[in-house]
Amino acid sequence: MTEPVLQLNAVTHIHRRGSVEVTALRDVSLTVAPGELVAVMGPSGSGKSTLLNLAGGLDRPTSGEITVCGTALKSLSVSALARMRRRNIGYVFQDFNLLSGLTAAENVSLPRELDGDGAHQAHVDAEAALALVGLADAADRYPDALSGGEQQRVAIARALVGQRRLILADEPTGALDSATGEAVLTLLRERCQGEVAGVLVTHEPRYAAWADRVIFLRDGQVVDHTDTDRTDALLTVGPWPDDADMGA
Repeated sequence: MTEPVLQLNAVTHIHRRGSVEVTALRDVSLTVAPGELVAVMGPSGSGKSTLLNLAGGLDRPTSGEITVCGTALKSLSVSALARMRRRNIGYVFQDFNLLSGLTAAENVSLPRELDGDGAHQAHVDAEAALALVGLADAADRYPDALSGGEQQRVAIARALVGQRRLILADEPTGALDSATGEAVLTLLRERCQGEVAGVLVTHEPRYAAWADRVIFLRDGQVVDHTDTDRTDALLTVGPWPDDADMGA
């Protein structure tokens, strides 16, 4: 039996603010296999982003266990957890999290350099990742010279660069027009093959349909799940829409 890339086992997460407790996730279990893309849907406040933060080791659960690539996250020290995130997990955040003082290529290459890769190879890999998202000509531009859609695509390139086994995407199409959004979903779908798995948070059913499975959260609990009826014949990347035409 193939080992899951991501496994959540009876995970509960409680936010505490003084004497107030809010249960963001309650007894959630989820397994994501290699080659699988799972979409997570639900209303605002249902726990979708909390699930991604826990899956990526950005936060720790109140109870339950999370494993990534066969390693229990709770067993890792702070430094080992940071190394796990850099090497194995790619993130696409809603707010991009790009560093304004770095070019697009430098933003994409930074995680590789922090992990000890040579600057030259990290930059070569970053340029290749930018080309994948249709931004080969934007490598030397700074975030404030990029549109919102272009910044999102830089963030996606940063998540995909290197040999990441788990891709976590939180509303990755939020700043994109529909044509560019579909191109992004095509790219994520293609990347989730072989040993790579992905979790996509989205509120758009048309984007969730690109996943193998959809799970539905409400009030921090999984209330339903379904397989999708996607068609592999649709999975072709590009050409990327012209940002000048699409207003990305």
